[in-house]
Amino acid sequence: MKTNKAVVVCAAFALLLTASGCSTGGMFTAGNITDVQLQKSNFKIVARGVSGEAEVGYLFGASMSMGMVTQTFALVRIEGTGMLYKEALDNLWKNFEAAHGAVEGRKLALTNVRYDSDVLNLFVYTRPKVMVRADVIEFTE
Repeated sequence: MKTNKAVVVCAAFALLLTASGCSTGGMFTAGNITDVQLQKSNFKIVARGVSGEAEVGYLFGASMSMGMVTQTFALVRIEGTGMLYKEALDNLWKNFEAAHGAVEGRKLALTNVRYDSDVLNLFVYTRPKVMVRADVIEFTE
């Protein structure tokens, strides 16, 4: 009889998670149709290894990272917006501006973009973290 109660409780919890939980599927990894060839010397490297990061906290869930995609399935978000890749890139540009001046009006591009992730999974709390690092070039022509 106790086994049946445990199965019912687990099934109810799983149903609750699927019906009202938070879920993120990681970054959008579609192909890019813009092709920039860095063959001419019409650019200069403005900054190397500029980085930005973002993290979010959830209750009653789990996160997993495979390569450059971070997956989270949880019941309640308690920290952050859940838009890890957008926030990490926004923070990268804020860090660039703090060290190298305003971005507006300049012909800048990110090259050698690298994504890293870290995941903390505890019994009732999960915190995925995404870090983006890139070199910044500026076109001179």
